Amino acid sequence: MKLNIVLKATLLILFFGIFFSCSDKNQFTVKGIISGGNEKMLYFENVTTSRAILLDSVKLNKSGSYKFTHKQPEAPDFYRLRLNNQLINFSADSTEIITINSDTLNFAKAYTVEGSADSETIKTLSLLQLKTSDVYNQLQKQYNSQSITADEYLEKINISIDEYKEAAKNYIFVNPASASAYFAIFQQVNGLLIFDPYDKNDSKIYGAVANNWNQYYPEAQRTKHLVQLFANSLAVLRGDQTKDLDINTVDSKDFFDISLLSYDNKSYRLSEVGENKVVLLEFISYSLKESPLHNIELANVYRKYYDKGFQIYQVSLDTDQHFWKNAASNLPWVCVLDPESVYSNIVKKYNVRELPTGFILNKKGEIASRIEDYAKLETYILPYLN
Repeated sequence: MKLNIVLKATLLILFFGIFFSCSDKNQFTVKGIISGGNEKMLYFENVTTSRAILLDSVKLNKSGSYKFTHKQPEAPDFYRLRLNNQLINFSADSTEIITINSDTLNFAKAYTVEGSADSETIKTLSLLQLKTSDVYNQLQKQYNSQSITADEYLEKINISIDEYKEAAKNYIFVNPASASAYFAIFQQVNGLLIFDPYDKNDSKIYGAVANNWNQYYPEAQRTKHLVQLFANSLAVLRGDQTKDLDINTVDSKDFFDISLLSYDNKSYRLSEVGENKVVLLEFISYSLKESPLHNIELANVYRKYYDKGFQIYQVSLDTDQHFWKNAASNLPWVCVLDPESVYSNIVKKYNVRELPTGFILNKKGEIASRIEDYAKLETYILPYLN
């Protein structure tokens, strides 16, 4: 009897030992110490392509120690620790043990990470992104105080963004199949993708990461998302777009429609203005010194092709409405004003980073190409007029 009891106990111990051992092999762990976080909540989240999903949370005790475990992802995936509005991003792709230490005051900026080379690189990229965001916020203040113009504002933002790009490329091209390479190309500032998939140079970078991820993780949802985005951008840059353009991975023409007021206070909707026409959608500021000559050149093209079904829908980002009205009233095409100027959601959706920025819409209302060289504007228009 006693022997049976001992035997059963031994079998149970072996069973649970094997069970938990197998479970551990299919999990990764993130742990560490967050000093100064007594009684504060620390959240552990999975960052998908569309949203953050809460996985677990803990109220930090006096020691600040925490530990989270989660099942091993089938392909590299992204996670974050959240304390109030501060975020620490990291990745996991195996049963690794990742140690992240920080404090509550400098949670997102002064943390350390061990056990994951990709997560260490993601830390570097995150700090670069925070630096770019800080520059952006400073430029916002200068623009709001009217100490710089819209053109200067966008120009200086571009300089800061280019600095991020050059630094990030060093990590991307070392291993385009890495989680950190994927993370790098999807970083944003104020809702704008830093690497623009519809820029001919940036598109090559998306292609490098997409091709490598497709080679190593062809069934991953992230891979499919990235490959589709790259295919869309490539189609637009080649001028052979045959379906709805998805600039920010939202497959809806309605999402990109625009309805704004003209100088005479009439409302003009892009989809209605462009119905059965080839349209140049352009973002501009009339206060730029180059704008008068630019509009003269546009007028020559407009007069040449207007009777053949060409139209211009010009969105001004000027902050001086009186100046804008005077300039717009002398132009023959549709001129509207975005009162939110460079902070507009429309600007974000179209990834406008310089002025002027233009897109060609075909007769179906689809964005067919992005203007790279205004000197060749007619070559962008003609394929869609015929």
